[in-house]
Amino acid sequence: ELAEHAAALEARVRKSLVRGRVEVSARCEGSLAGTPALDKDAARAAFAQLCELRDELRPDEPVPLSLLGAVPDLWRAASAADPEALADAVARATDAACAAVWEMRRVEGQALADDLGRHVDALEEAAGRVGGRTGEVVDAYRARLRARIDALLEGSGVNLDPGRLEQEVALLADRADVSEELSRLASHVEQVRTLLAEPEARGKRLDFLLQEMSREANTVGSKSSDARFAHAVVDMKAAISRMREQAQNVL
Repeated sequence: ELAEHAAALEARVRKSLVRGRVEVSARCEGSLAGTPALDKDAARAAFAQLCELRDELRPDEPVPLSLLGAVPDLWRAASAADPEALADAVARATDAACAAVWEMRRVEGQALADDLGRHVDALEEAAGRVGGRTGEVVDAYRARLRARIDALLEGSGVNLDPGRLEQEVALLADRADVSEELSRLASHVEQVRTLLAEPEARGKRLDFLLQEMSREANTVGSKSSDARFAHAVVDMKAAISRMREQAQNVL
């Protein structure tokens, strides 16, 4: 009896829920479902036959009426419900179900946003360690290079050219410079925070930003072999990976 209302139901669900894969089932209960009618003649005939069987097998045994419940086809189909009343009931039930889904999404979405926010904080902290370590990496490289050159030139009478040393250090500093990557990463982080604060569905946009953030983190990691630098990059990648997993649950 609900088949003719399926299209209207689907249209209301699509309008309300916007995105996501949804399965809907509906059934009639109560007055709208109509009242099934007992076929009394068939029931009397069935009961009479049961009594005859009782008289044949156990004359003193009572025959409970509950046995008729096991007899098929004693109930006639319910009369058709009022089409307008049924259409109104379907609409109201669909709207109520969609509202319940939105409330569930709101609660789960807030928990998801809080979790993503914690990972964003962890990413920012790790990125800050990377940025603060860059200058130390260059200074450490200068000290190691000077020590190696001094060891090689010891006793040779050849003096180190300070300008040449600084030129080599400058080349390393240029190769290890991650300021652009960290700047783009910071911009992506701000966009993620903005998306998390918006009420509309932004799952695809969030997934795209996390892909870009992952690329920036990989580029940063390829620019230095310093152990502390590498540890901070690993923490960055771990935070982004956790966010990408959670982002699959965002519509």
